[in-house]
Amino acid sequence: MLQRTEETDAALIDRLQRGAFNYFPKHYNPDNGLVADTSVAGVPCSIAAVGFALASYTVAVERGWVERVDAVQRTIKTLCFFANGHQGRERHSIGFRGFFYHFLHMDTGHRAWNSELSTIDTTLLVAGILTSAAYFDRDDESETEIRRLATLIYERIDWHWALNKGHTVCMGWKPGSGFLRWRWQGYDEAVLLYTLALASPTHPIPRSCYDAFTSSYSWMLFGDQTYLYAGPLFIHLFSHAWIDFRGIQDKPMAQRNWDYFRNTQTCIAVQRDYAERNPGHFVGYNKDVWGLSASDGPPPTRNMRGGRRPRVLGYAARGAPLGPDDGTLAPWAALACLPYDRGASLDGVRALLSTYPGLLYEDRFPGGFNPTVKTARPEGWVDDRCVGIDQGLLVMSIENARSDFIWSLMRQSPVIRAGLQRAGFAGGWLDESIDDAERRTA
Repeated sequence: MLQRTEETDAALIDRLQRGAFNYFPKHYNPDNGLVADTSVAGVPCSIAAVGFALASYTVAVERGWVERVDAVQRTIKTLCFFANGHQGRERHSIGFRGFFYHFLHMDTGHRAWNSELSTIDTTLLVAGILTSAAYFDRDDESETEIRRLATLIYERIDWHWALNKGHTVCMGWKPGSGFLRWRWQGYDEAVLLYTLALASPTHPIPRSCYDAFTSSYSWMLFGDQTYLYAGPLFIHLFSHAWIDFRGIQDKPMAQRNWDYFRNTQTCIAVQRDYAERNPGHFVGYNKDVWGLSASDGPPPTRNMRGGRRPRVLGYAARGAPLGPDDGTLAPWAALACLPYDRGASLDGVRALLSTYPGLLYEDRFPGGFNPTVKTARPEGWVDDRCVGIDQGLLVMSIENARSDFIWSLMRQSPVIRAGLQRAGFAGGWLDESIDDAERRTA
């Protein structure tokens, strides 16, 4: 076994971060900046993947993978598309009321797959746009234009309309049938959504909406520790890619002397404990091979190792400790946890790569794999695609672990600060002025 040193860890992390970033130049349209949902040929753009791509471009400049001028031009091309594309109910629209459809055709940018106008995917897109605006801060014409377009796109979003006369934000809307019946309530990735919606200078939602969102939180015990429950791991990572939750608290967290960062650390421990106990007796699970999250899964099969006969779930939001679980793991999950538990993350990555050497493709992890499915390879069933949002999450999370870069950038964002403060967050870096924060991180 390779003896671990900081140098070998650093080399591994650098290789995998660069591999994750390389998804974006390989799977985007240079004419409009759109990024493919997955690596499968012919799939449409995911607007969330575009948001992760935009944030990743700033990391690439810092790492020297891309020249600043090239990242600027790529960013402007993308923002021009979203700023100038048609907003309306028609089929050729890209969005409505400032929001955007979840999936867009890669060439025309028109709505694809009868997809919904997605409030959370618009949030992830706009978070990436705001990252671009925060990073490209020079006074030249191109970077000034990035900031102008970012302001236009963000301030056009009608968050209040998305309440649909309710107390929490609706998940989506379709031109033929109206609002979806589901809303963002209970702990999930929508902390970032409410942050942006509360901060809006044009169409804000009231503080009471965030209180309604948190009022249905579900708390569980892990050992002696009470923690905020959400089964799929990605929920504990998505908003956190942009927001530094260390030491800041909203009302539910302050009441328990807790914070969302420590909560994510606990949920990593929950995932590892669940995998080590392995109540479903799936192949491969142990304290270093874990990661239940939202991912695709194997098609129906009875060809399972160890006489297992689980019902495979296809695409599902798998979670721990309450499930669902069919033996499918997200192989990117351990690496994405690097900022929260470095030891668990690196142990997990190395265990995966030594046990399942065929997982990586061009230094990128696939969306999922299931070693309980019997195949000629130890990995079992392996997703035939890499997923854009997974790759972007890795680029950002690794950089936060390496340099605090995205967190530092967004701590200085007036939008993020205003949204968190209006939600009731206080303490830590929120008690510093932007100027103080800039000096501390310089």
